[in-house]
Amino acid sequence: MAGSDFQRVKRLGRYLGRDRRRLTLTLVLLIPVALAGAIQPLLVGQAIAVLRRVGGAANESVIPLFQGLDSTVAIRLIILMLLGSVLVRLALQGVQSFNIQAVGQRLTARIRKDLFAHAMSLSLRFHDRMPVGKLLTRLTSDVDALAEVFGSGAVGVLGDLVSLLVIAVSMLLIEWRLGLLLLVTQLPVSFVIVWLQRRYRKANYRVREELSQLNADFQENLQGLEVVQMFRREAVNGDRFQRTGLAYRSAVNGTIFFDSSISAFLEWVSLGAVALVLALGGWMVTSGAMGLGTLTTFILYSQRLFDPLRQMAERFTQIQGGLTAVERIGELLEEPLEIVDHGAAMGSTFGSTSDTSVGSTLLQNASSSQARGEVIFENVDFAYRKDEPILRDLSFRIAPGEHVALVGPTGSGKTTVIRLLCRLYEPQAGRILLDGQDIRSLPLQELRRQLGVVLQDTFLFSGTVADNLRLDRPLDDQKLQGVCRDLGLDPLLGRLPEGLDTELRERGGNLSSGERQLLAVARVAIRNPTVLVMDEATAFMDPSTEATLQRDLDRLLNRRTAVVIAHRLATVEAADRILVLRRGSLIEQGTHLQLRASGGLYAELADLQERGLARL
Repeated sequence: MAGSDFQRVKRLGRYLGRDRRRLTLTLVLLIPVALAGAIQPLLVGQAIAVLRRVGGAANESVIPLFQGLDSTVAIRLIILMLLGSVLVRLALQGVQSFNIQAVGQRLTARIRKDLFAHAMSLSLRFHDRMPVGKLLTRLTSDVDALAEVFGSGAVGVLGDLVSLLVIAVSMLLIEWRLGLLLLVTQLPVSFVIVWLQRRYRKANYRVREELSQLNADFQENLQGLEVVQMFRREAVNGDRFQRTGLAYRSAVNGTIFFDSSISAFLEWVSLGAVALVLALGGWMVTSGAMGLGTLTTFILYSQRLFDPLRQMAERFTQIQGGLTAVERIGELLEEPLEIVDHGAAMGSTFGSTSDTSVGSTLLQNASSSQARGEVIFENVDFAYRKDEPILRDLSFRIAPGEHVALVGPTGSGKTTVIRLLCRLYEPQAGRILLDGQDIRSLPLQELRRQLGVVLQDTFLFSGTVADNLRLDRPLDDQKLQGVCRDLGLDPLLGRLPEGLDTELRERGGNLSSGERQLLAVARVAIRNPTVLVMDEATAFMDPSTEATLQRDLDRLLNRRTAVVIAHRLATVEAADRILVLRRGSLIEQGTHLQLRASGGLYAELADLQERGLARL
């Protein structure tokens, strides 16, 4: 095994720490299982030797246990011992199998839990380049393959090695010449198997990669099903998916070739070994150098000698697939966390603003609390790709309680400003301050509790409406109903069949876009944030719903810092200050009237929108 494989396996081996007792018991049982299997050919050979002695054969070797016994008694004892060895081996193997499977399932659950937590902690930059389908493959099939390495694969190989050792010692003790001959044949066989296993490893890695791509294509087409059907892309996307499927089939065929080659090679070698034993052993029997019972024992041993090798080959194939999974899982676990929580426990600066009482007083508390929420960008540079800068030396200050609108053409960096403020990405240069503290020095949980974000594309989880409103807040039903009443959600909840207990489909598919956005505004209001960030939060609402919500939005915005990405002139005019971005730089700022009078980019965009020709 390569050094990198050993390090990854060693690192993942810590997950087995809680199952030391089960593993110890499983390893201890390897020896009696191997002895019970190795004694069976010896007993069969002894039975033949006893019967041959009855017939007058003088060269038959019988162990001392059976020498002084009557032939009938000896045969009965041999049969009982043979039956006992079979029963003992089956019972011990059953205990082993149960423990191995139990450990494998526990291992799978622990690793999958850590993988999920790590994937959730990785920055959006990682997820931008990693398709969801490929990530799902690592969380599912790769973890299952890994469980086989630590379960039936690794433990099975140890069991096969113990069996091989016991059989080898038994053969050498019974007839060292034939035993040594059979053992020497194992050397070239082992080299060939190792060579084929290395080829299988490479082929199996390609299988995993193609399976990831297959899952990614399937997931993408399901998510974009509406577009596929509307633009009649079924045939085109079907052809693309078929090509991916053919690539996966070709990769699987490569593993089948090497796997079947190993099996066929071992089968031919085992037959050759039996033939060799028959040839040499038959000559030794006819010459009187060895008894027929001993020859029978060696024939059975020669067959059993290759059973561990055959099983080891199959398990090595399994292990190679598991090592591929170890490599891919290790790559994910070793992916560095770009967004690291450097903050310590906070003092009084960030107090309990977001934990104020909820219900009818929530919005009132927002207007009476001490104004906070100063936001400063200092010389911030940012790029999703190194050769495509998005923000260039961006600097501005938003005073506590100030309402600022971000305006600019598509691609000017408005959404990027929000992502950096929420610390979903890290800037390459400069810093961002919240109330005088660098946001990188704040605990992530505290930072995001101070920020209330309402995005244009609202995401709702499957579950009840109440679950989507609570998220991380422990609110009872009575308080939650009071908040919904204050926010004007009663008409919406009245239209739902079970109100707050209505089950939502994936991404809130049984709600309209406006209803989803209404719930998004409500769940932010429940948290009473210091800084409110809104990306055209009312874009998908009909005029009636927007008018109902506007009063509560005004109360929510009162005495609270607000950063609004706006495209409608009416929303922009109400802002205390407007920041105009172009190509990641701040080119203008001021009130609506000031910017209209200056005749710059904002004035051009506003004129075009008044004529219905553009959005801000």
